[in-house]
Amino acid sequence: MTTAHLLRSRTAGLVAALSMTALLAACSSPGDDNGDSASAGDGGGAVSSLPEGTADSPGGGAGAAGSKAGAADRDGAGGAGPTTAAMERSVVSSGSVSLTSKDVATARQDVQRVVDAQGGDVTEEETTTADDGAASYARLVVRVPSAKFGATMEALEQVATFRSSSRGSDDVTTEVIDTGARVRAQEASLERVELLLADARDLKDVIWIESQLTSRQAELDSLKSQQAWLRDQTSLSTITVDITVPEDRAEEPDGPDEPAGFLAGLRGGTGALGATATVLATVVGALLPFAVVVGVLGVPLWLVVRRRRAGRPGPAPAESA
Repeated sequence: MTTAHLLRSRTAGLVAALSMTALLAACSSPGDDNGDSASAGDGGGAVSSLPEGTADSPGGGAGAAGSKAGAADRDGAGGAGPTTAAMERSVVSSGSVSLTSKDVATARQDVQRVVDAQGGDVTEEETTTADDGAASYARLVVRVPSAKFGATMEALEQVATFRSSSRGSDDVTTEVIDTGARVRAQEASLERVELLLADARDLKDVIWIESQLTSRQAELDSLKSQQAWLRDQTSLSTITVDITVPEDRAEEPDGPDEPAGFLAGLRGGTGALGATATVLATVVGALLPFAVVVGVLGVPLWLVVRRRRAGRPGPAPAESA
């Protein structure tokens, strides 16, 4: 009974091993193709270019096959990501609102209340004050959830006197999907290289695999930074709000046309006389300093010349024949 029981146990174990081998082969076939294409796209070529004797070489053994199967399972599990992401559009929205208000500080507080009600934040602010210390200009950059972008724009346009506004959007759905796929492929490639490093025995292979690991890790970090930036831009919209004081308009409204007549002529003549008197007074005021100088210097000189002429004897009378 012991021998028969042992034979049955070995037979059951052999059948289980064959079943697991077939299952791993079935699972690893599509995953290996994806993994190889991802590795080729990375430009590293680490798996196919490794020298003989490493864990992923043609004679690498069952450990490499198991790592490939695990990577294929991970790739297959992550393959549903692009399909789900493709169902939703990823849009980067931005806008600007220009307002005028006699009380810029109050309008700025109203903008803050609108942003708080929509669940947003003020990320940048610039305020300019006039000579009297009152705010004369304010510029705010706000970030609000993308789902509330339209409602926020409409609410901000009603805070103060509306001048102008603009809106824009950029569809980055393809870029989001592509970045996500590249991140998953790079993570799978990095895990395979880490497994190869754990199985490497030759110093030359260790150095080469570590260089591949460093370059792929740097590329993965760059892809994740780009993915985080896209996530931030698509989840929050940016709105710039400008608030200025309205320009002073001192122009009086035109009154009704007055009929021509004696009074109109008298009013016009009086105005012309006043303008002429103003001009003459200006000329006299400009010439007065010169007249003073001429009076101070010219009058004494004229008196001296006159006395000299008076003291000279006149010509002798001519004798008669």
